[in-house]
Amino acid sequence: MAAGGEGPCAFWRRVFGAEERRLLELQAYGLVALGAGAALLLRFVPMPYGRYSSPRFGCPLPARPAWALQELPALLVPLGVAACGAAASRWPNRVLLGCFVLHYVHRALIFPFLIRQGKPTPFFTFLLALLFCIYNGYLQGRSLSNYAEYPSGWLKDPCFITGFIGWLVGMAINIHSDHILRNLRKPGETGYKIPRGGMFEYVSGANFFGEILEWFGFALACCTIESLAFALCTLFILGSRAKQHHQWYLEKFEDYPKDRKILIPFVY
Repeated sequence: MAAGGEGPCAFWRRVFGAEERRLLELQAYGLVALGAGAALLLRFVPMPYGRYSSPRFGCPLPARPAWALQELPALLVPLGVAACGAAASRWPNRVLLGCFVLHYVHRALIFPFLIRQGKPTPFFTFLLALLFCIYNGYLQGRSLSNYAEYPSGWLKDPCFITGFIGWLVGMAINIHSDHILRNLRKPGETGYKIPRGGMFEYVSGANFFGEILEWFGFALACCTIESLAFALCTLFILGSRAKQHHQWYLEKFEDYPKDRKILIPFVY
C-alpha cells in the first residue's frame, strides 16, 4: 500500500499531471547524459563484464540468475505502472508498450536460460544494470501508459510502420547474433573464436547493432522524448562496447577480417 493507506493506482492517479510530465522529460535528459558519460568512461575503463570481468568490481554472481534479476525490473515496472495508466487502454499505446515489454520478456525470462557457462557477473555491474532497468522501465512505462498521445490512425502512419519494422528487424538481428555467439564453441572446447555469419560478416558488434537499430525503430514508432533518450543512451553505451570488442578482436586474432567494421555496416 502507498502512503496514507491508498492503493497503488490511487497513488499514480494522484501524481499524474504537468509536474510528473516535466519530471519524465528531465529523466529523459538524464538518461542521455548517463549514456554519454558512460561512453566517455568506457574509453578508459572496459565494461566489467564477460571477458573484461575483474574482482575489483565486487564479488562474482552466477551469470544466469544475475542476468535474469537485473533485467526483470524493465519487464515488471512498465507492467505495474501500465495497470494504472490512463492511456494504456488505447491501441497505439498498448502496441508500443507491448514492443518494449516483449523485448524484456526475452531478455529476462528466455535469454538467461540460453547462456552456456557464462562468466560470473561482478556485483557492481549487476547493480548498475538493475538500477538502469528500474529507471528506464519506469520512464518508458509511465510515458507510454499515461502521457503519450496518438491520433486514432497512428498504427497506419508511415512513422509508426517504419519504426515498427526497424524495431522488429533489430530485435531479430540481436537474437540471431546472440545465437551465433553462444554457439561459437562446440561442447568441451575452450577459448575464444572469431564470430562468423549473419551481421558478423559486416561488423564486430552485430548484436549491439541489432539492439541499437531496435531501439531507434522503437523511438521512431513512439515519437516521444523518453524513447529517443533510450535509443541515444543505447547508442552511446553499446557503441563504446562495440569499439572495445573490435579492438580486442584485432589484437587477439591475426587473421581477423580487416574489412569488418565496428558497428555500422560499410560505414563505422
